[in-house]
Amino acid sequence: MREIVLDTETTGLDPGAGHRVIEIGCLEMVNHIPTDRTLHEYLDPEREIPDEAIAIHGLTGERLRGAPLFADVADAFLEFLGSAPLVIHNAPFDLGFLNAELARIGRDDLSGHPVVDTLVLARRKFPGAPASLDALCKRFRIDNSARIRHGALLDAELLAEVYVELIGGRQPGLSLTAAPTGPGAQAITAAGRGREPRPHRPSAPNAAGAPSAEEARAHEAFLEKLTDPIWSS
Repeated sequence: MREIVLDTETTGLDPGAGHRVIEIGCLEMVNHIPTDRTLHEYLDPEREIPDEAIAIHGLTGERLRGAPLFADVADAFLEFLGSAPLVIHNAPFDLGFLNAELARIGRDDLSGHPVVDTLVLARRKFPGAPASLDALCKRFRIDNSARIRHGALLDAELLAEVYVELIGGRQPGLSLTAAPTGPGAQAITAAGRGREPRPHRPSAPNAAGAPSAEEARAHEAFLEKLTDPIWSS
């Protein structure tokens, strides 16, 4: 099962007021495991960026001057999404902006994609508890120390970890990593060690794990009850 974890940064809160997408971060997951495939783009919004928005993500108009326009990356963005479900924290916000950008260039919106809103999942699972990305990272002990400011790809990477925890987490002792050989490829490795086999006929009578004399007699008595055992033929 392929899913895309997605996040954006914008110039403000309302695409209807002319605010634009300035960063897109997407991360591919297959069977809830991140692969090596990501899409990350900074975009020129063709407008000024308010100071209050800069305080959140640190992206200034000067820094983004000369970056691609959304129209320049739209094909690559849509191709990366494919028909996969989208995993988004507070999905109406990001989808509202992305659909506005797509409408601006005459492209279909993203209504055909199933959407998993992790904000909704978190509020259902932990009613009344803080449900921001930072709060969920803290709850699940996910290291978000690099998140000094919001960033689309970093937030998508953190959200992927949060999402896995929200849907049940990974089994203890099971290490899951996606192979870097292409989309959909993955390797599953079981961590941990099985119990050492018990030597029932050790070379030394007092070897560790050897059966007691009582156990040996009981075993011999059991064997006498068997009719034509195959090891005696």
